[in-house]
Amino acid sequence: MTAVLLIVALIVGAIALLWWSQERILFQPPRFNGNLDESSCVNYQASDGQHLKGFVVGNPRTSPTTLLCFHGNADLSILQLDWARSVERRTGSAVMLSEYRGYMSLEGKPTYSTTKLDAQAAYDYLRATFGIGVDRLVFFGHSLGSAVATELAEVHRPRALLLQSPFTSARAMARVIVVPPISFIWGAISRIHFDTVRVVSTLDLPVSVAHGKRDRIVPFRMGVEVYNAAKIKGPLLVVENAGHSDIPQVAGEEYWTWISTALRL
Repeated sequence: MTAVLLIVALIVGAIALLWWSQERILFQPPRFNGNLDESSCVNYQASDGQHLKGFVVGNPRTSPTTLLCFHGNADLSILQLDWARSVERRTGSAVMLSEYRGYMSLEGKPTYSTTKLDAQAAYDYLRATFGIGVDRLVFFGHSLGSAVATELAEVHRPRALLLQSPFTSARAMARVIVVPPISFIWGAISRIHFDTVRVVSTLDLPVSVAHGKRDRIVPFRMGVEVYNAAKIKGPLLVVENAGHSDIPQVAGEEYWTWISTALRL
């Protein structure tokens, strides 16, 4: 009986710890000690008053398309500036790298609910500042950012949606990162409700996916499931030797062809 009570206590304790720390698991802002690129930095505000910043590369007023981008959980928008410049140089598309609160020395705590506010704020900033119509706006997301971009696309339909290393849902990811007994009750204790597969199946816009077969963070099969669920399919890029964060480097020109093709849809 003592052993049974101990096991129950451990499970209950693990569930309580997971409930309390789930956003700390999901959001892992890295330290940033570099210099801020003021030339491309922009400042804007979420509806709850939270100050935010991001980076704009190219000219959204004159570019044929503008990518609004959302990065992964352990990344920073400023670290994607070289990638954004490559996108602008190779495709002619402008790029906005948005940031989440709690990242890059911003105040506030990142949560599932605040990602909605922060994504909305970036969208509003682009539309209001540069006068971009939705017919020239494309959403891009990597890893966690793929879920953020997809949820925003459910509210504001862009021209297209590009997802790099996407996961199917928060519930499915819970089965990957937590022990099985707890993952079964994730729906009851979770405050995180990303469901990319469900959303893309309803979107009347092209959904393009890129995923590395050696991804050890978000399983490759999830990217395939997201793509198969899409109501309208754009190009699919499968990179045999890529992991979670090195798809552009490993795929090379195939990657840029994928982006260029997706932007022309």
